[in-house]
Amino acid sequence: MVIPFARSIPLSPNTLTLMGFAVSVAAGAAFALGKSFEGGLLILFSGVFDALDGGVARAKGRITPFGGVLDSVCDRYSDGLMFLGIMAGAINGRLSFTPVLGIDGWLWAGFALIGSFLVSYTRARAESAGCRKLSIGIAERTERMLILALGALSGFLGWALVLIAIFSHITIIQRVLRAKSILSKLSESEFQKP
Repeated sequence: MVIPFARSIPLSPNTLTLMGFAVSVAAGAAFALGKSFEGGLLILFSGVFDALDGGVARAKGRITPFGGVLDSVCDRYSDGLMFLGIMAGAINGRLSFTPVLGIDGWLWAGFALIGSFLVSYTRARAESAGCRKLSIGIAERTERMLILALGALSGFLGWALVLIAIFSHITIIQRVLRAKSILSKLSESEFQKP
């Protein structure tokens, strides 16, 4: 999707990526300091940069392989720092969570962090093994960040972490099963060649 005003933005796509990363770092710090509402706002603000960097790259014809790598790396660091900020806030007592299913909030944040990383890793690994673009699943990064931001803004951060953890792991299973289906067909066609 090309954003209509993207061509007029004077910043490079990579600069926008780095600006979004900086805002995500601030979101993680806000969570660590117990400022859940501010963390939620900062997640939404970082999402603006996340949408703009790709839109500017497409509008200006500046899509590069390095830009994609930089964006992916910054996204993983952003996810990690936000969840670590939540974990730190929970452990240092500045964020309070009611345990869900007997599991403390910091541990749900850990499950969500693992799930978030593995959603991306599963896709990258399957695509490098020969799958076409493997963007199936119920918890892509945009959905996970929206759930996290809305949970932080509404006072239901603990439940948001539970949803992200569960939906992320469902997405991983969906991707692994889809990759198995695709790669099995590729393997069968390789065996049928003379």
